[in-house]
Amino acid sequence: MKKVLTLTILISFIFGQNPIVDQFSTLFSDIVDDVNESVVTITAKKTYSVPESAQNLYRFWGRDLPDSYEGQSLGSGVIVDSENGYIVTNHHVVFDNGKPVDEIIIQLMDKRMFDAQIIGLDEGTDLAILQIQAEDIKSVKVGDSDNVRVGEWVLAIGSPFSANLSHTVTAGIVSAVGRDNVMMRGGDKYQDFIQTDAAINPGNSGGALLNMNGELIGINAAIISGSRSNSGVGFAIPSNIVTKVKADLISKGYVVRSFLGIYMQDINEEIYEAMDLDSMQGAIIGEIVSGSPAEEAGLEASDIIIGFENKTINNGSELKNLISNTKPGSKVKLNILRSGNKKDIYVVLKERQEDSLALGDNYRNKDFGLVVSNISKDLIDKFDISPEKSNRSDQSELTGVIITELSPKEIADKAGFKVGDLITRIGQKKVSNIKDFEQEINAYEQGKRILVLVKRGKLSRFLTLRR
Repeated sequence: MKKVLTLTILISFIFGQNPIVDQFSTLFSDIVDDVNESVVTITAKKTYSVPESAQNLYRFWGRDLPDSYEGQSLGSGVIVDSENGYIVTNHHVVFDNGKPVDEIIIQLMDKRMFDAQIIGLDEGTDLAILQIQAEDIKSVKVGDSDNVRVGEWVLAIGSPFSANLSHTVTAGIVSAVGRDNVMMRGGDKYQDFIQTDAAINPGNSGGALLNMNGELIGINAAIISGSRSNSGVGFAIPSNIVTKVKADLISKGYVVRSFLGIYMQDINEEIYEAMDLDSMQGAIIGEIVSGSPAEEAGLEASDIIIGFENKTINNGSELKNLISNTKPGSKVKLNILRSGNKKDIYVVLKERQEDSLALGDNYRNKDFGLVVSNISKDLIDKFDISPEKSNRSDQSELTGVIITELSPKEIADKAGFKVGDLITRIGQKKVSNIKDFEQEINAYEQGKRILVLVKRGKLSRFLTLRR
């Protein structure tokens, strides 16, 4: 009798769940029906030059090689303003090898195709705003990413691998929020990712991450996988960051950010033990930038910032995002540890200029049209600056700065500099970091020719710059 009763209860439970399962399935379908036409497929085309050495090698064997060839890559995007035709995607979808791509083609769900123009780019958040001239298009509803909770269901829509697979829908949950140190392409990054196990693959970049209200809560940006395919770890840029970046790029052409003016690092085990700390939360100041808000407020090297407006700071990336997203001119309270004692410091933040040295490992010089970054393992690996090529026994001994971005047709580009060049000297002065680079490059008067030693591949060569 017990077995019969148990079986009856089990069967009732299973069949009783069917309406819930059906409702859940219907919810997914309704969201997709509503949002699908707001997601677009992006084809980015660019012309690449063939090195003269390769052409000569082919000619030696009696074959011809063209001077250039056209390459193309695939991405996704989301319509966020149907009236003006604005589309959000990733910076890396439309920017390659230090330059914007030559042509961007947008394909809608109904197969209509449009040429797009770049309205604004922000490498720091890996976001780009595009615009098309199109009628009868639909924008997505944008949600509040601050309300995203770990464990909630999400949907991802994009074009993985091929345009033939456009509007592929995958489902998963939010695995974590506030992830940083995910995208390491060099330059100054502002990372605060939503992590999800919804399948994200190459081509999904720039696509939509949606909550169960059908609202955009993130722009899919990255995956972590040895095979470059889904491994259950994907990342999206929160919608609140997207909203701010979009507004700034459209209205000003750049993203307005505040800066504090410090060089900092996370608390590691060695610092934790040496300073006899109670926690590894916070960020320790290594250096104060001269004339910065930090110096004016009386912050000192070795101060540990543990709070921002009484919000606990876990690491430097979190602090950096909070500062950069605060309106310039705001007076904020920093909770710090100094010599083991807690203290509050009030700082009036300033607007960060393009070439400000603050909270970052890169320096942009608008006069010459280049961005240089401090050496890191990721940049060494990316640009293949190996010990063999550098004639050094250890990568850690490499000194200099690496060019991570060049503005097309500007002075540095015309002078023959390349993305990935390692700059080791300015004139007769050795360059060890971006602070050295800025100091030496700005020491030259207008019209003076500047001799620059760069390492490219196995060879070092001198190039020159002149304003």
